[in-house]
Amino acid sequence: MPVIVNEAGFWLQSGGIFMNYQDTARQIISKIGGKENIFSLFHCITRLRFLLKDNDKADRPALEALDGVMGVNISGDQFQLIIGNDVEPLCKAILAELPDLDHAARPTKRRNPVSVILEGLSSIFSPIIPAIAGAGILKGMLALMVAMQWVETTNQTYQILLAISDGVFYFMPLALSFSAAKKFGANPYVAVALAAVLFHPAIQTLFKAGAPVNFIGLPVPTVNYASTVIPILLAVWLLSHVERLIDRFMPGPLKTMFVPLLCLLIVTPITLIVIGPVGIYTGNALSGSIIWLVENMGIVAGVVVGGTLSLIIITGMHYVIVPIMINNISTMGFDPIKILFYIANLGQAGAAFGVFLRARDKKLKSLALTTSFSAMMGITEPAMYGVNIRYKRPFAAALTGGACGGAFAMAMGVKTYAFALSGLPGLPALVGPTFLWALVSIAISFVCAAIITVILGFEESTQPVVAGVSPMPIARSEEKLFAPVSGELKALNTLSDPVFADEIFGKGLAIFPTTGELRSPVNGKVASVFETHHALALQSDTGAEILIHIGIDTVKLGGRHFTSHIEAGQVIEVGDLLVTFDLNALKAEGIDPSVILVVTNSEHYGDISPVKANGDIASRDEFLTLTASAA
Repeated sequence: MPVIVNEAGFWLQSGGIFMNYQDTARQIISKIGGKENIFSLFHCITRLRFLLKDNDKADRPALEALDGVMGVNISGDQFQLIIGNDVEPLCKAILAELPDLDHAARPTKRRNPVSVILEGLSSIFSPIIPAIAGAGILKGMLALMVAMQWVETTNQTYQILLAISDGVFYFMPLALSFSAAKKFGANPYVAVALAAVLFHPAIQTLFKAGAPVNFIGLPVPTVNYASTVIPILLAVWLLSHVERLIDRFMPGPLKTMFVPLLCLLIVTPITLIVIGPVGIYTGNALSGSIIWLVENMGIVAGVVVGGTLSLIIITGMHYVIVPIMINNISTMGFDPIKILFYIANLGQAGAAFGVFLRARDKKLKSLALTTSFSAMMGITEPAMYGVNIRYKRPFAAALTGGACGGAFAMAMGVKTYAFALSGLPGLPALVGPTFLWALVSIAISFVCAAIITVILGFEESTQPVVAGVSPMPIARSEEKLFAPVSGELKALNTLSDPVFADEIFGKGLAIFPTTGELRSPVNGKVASVFETHHALALQSDTGAEILIHIGIDTVKLGGRHFTSHIEAGQVIEVGDLLVTFDLNALKAEGIDPSVILVVTNSEHYGDISPVKANGDIASRDEFLTLTASAA
């Protein structure tokens, strides 16, 4: 079943309730220590990355139990929530709840310098990864077209496509200056102006002339800043400190003009004379170290790095390697380490695929296959946290597969020729003399991880979490649901809402109510409550996932006429009061007040049938019979 959003605001897929972003955002804020404990927040492809004033104030078990949260990880001082594909809208929902977030506040504990560097690199590079990944894929595709002799490099169309693919790499300092300024607290537009100086025709003409260049008598080294990373990071860091110092003493009316002026006049010469050359030499030294490691350690480097890279990614340490890889590709045209990211990701994909092959539980098989595909695309967190780490042995198999693939890749001298997402969509970035060996090394990682997972097996008694939903108990052979409200029974196909009438969300029954009290039809817990209180999701103790919706098109009321008596995560019993609603007011507004109950994981049951098909029913009478599928 595709993901669907109904007017109740619930996201559903394969019968499972995913999340209400606003509700989940509020719960995360509450359980992470409240608004006052959040120093900053940003997200990468799959994770919310918090910097908290005190990590000890966060309730880690409660956060891990939240719908939509696949796992919690602490990397240095960074408190991370693994979310998956919903990370961007959830991050926006959290930020919407934090309009007065005080980024000037400081954590109460002294921060580890290494953690500060890691968190800084992460927050600087994460925003620009989509741009360089997209351009990197195009760069690889163009290399493939040239290798296959499908296009001539002198072709004008090729030249334009080359500019599209190479532009962001050539002007990397411009992209990084904006991102780094936001991280360091400098004016991002002044930072871009600083970076633009490095590419100005006047500067380039001086550098290309071959004669010594001086500024007020001081020598200016002639270096090429195109595609560089480290010089602009150091320059913007200095800019942020100079800007704050000048701003502190500059009179208010003069700040707009003279703070940027003085910043540029001070920082730009220092960048050209000192910071730029030092950054270039540092980057070259780091790149040289990587090349030396690969050339001299070869297979050993592949085993060690390939077998531990997933662990490195979990800690966030991989962001130290990102600028080195980008610098290698930009300056040398290739990088020997990036292939290990592909191998590590395909190892996670292979382990999840092995779980799919070995598992007996249908829900686990579906989860493993889906997350394996996501990992092959380069998004590994759902497979890593949702399957492999949860069952332990598959994660060990993934690391072993990465070690095997890494050993082969290093032995064959595999190189990456563009920066792209480390998955199948990024394969064009590997096109070059070692392309065939790159494919073999990736295949080795996937196959080894899958085979080892199948051989080692795993304990299925620990039920998987689907998209952050709590582990599901095994359903009884038969379960009774009780009527949530008194009234007249109605079949779903008689409703005017085609989503419910066509049973898109699952099978169930409706009641035209005679009272305005909605009561629990099961023993279990509240999975989610929509913010306008007209819809909610329940999870029974025996595994039934239930959506209850009061009225047709009631979302437009904005919560009027509804009062909730529960909250998400609350334990409930049959007959507990969930919601009260003004039945007469709904009728007066011309709204069909039918109470709709749907079993959203209907595919887990062989039969879902009403105790009686029509007539009146009283609240807490037997209502639906759920018969589990045969094993």
